[in-house]
Amino acid sequence: MEKIDIQELNKKYFRPWGYYIIIAYGEGFQTKIIHVNPGQRLSLQSHNHRSEHWVVLSGTAKVILESKEYILSPGHSIDIPVKAIHSLQNPYETDIEVIEIQMGDDLSENDITRYEDMYGRV
Repeated sequence: MEKIDIQELNKKYFRPWGYYIIIAYGEGFQTKIIHVNPGQRLSLQSHNHRSEHWVVLSGTAKVILESKEYILSPGHSIDIPVKAIHSLQNPYETDIEVIEIQMGDDLSENDITRYEDMYGRV
């Protein structure tokens, strides 16, 4: 597992779709708050070494999971299994915030396989 410096906790990591904040980590897990701006979306992607559990905190999230679409409101959650093709999207006019709990043996940003990306990162 890639070690995280304590200074990386609670720091905003900006991406084209918004940002994320690492709020907790330990052996085999990492927890983030993901903030997605209106009209933005994360790439359609998969992970070979981690599963994820998402809980919507605010706004309405559109989730693509293995070609199925789910609309989640605050308090609702979804599990993303290892190797599942998925995307978190915000086609609405208000921000969304999601808690993401990652579990696995590689929690680095290198464990992302992108299939589609509106920002040209495939």
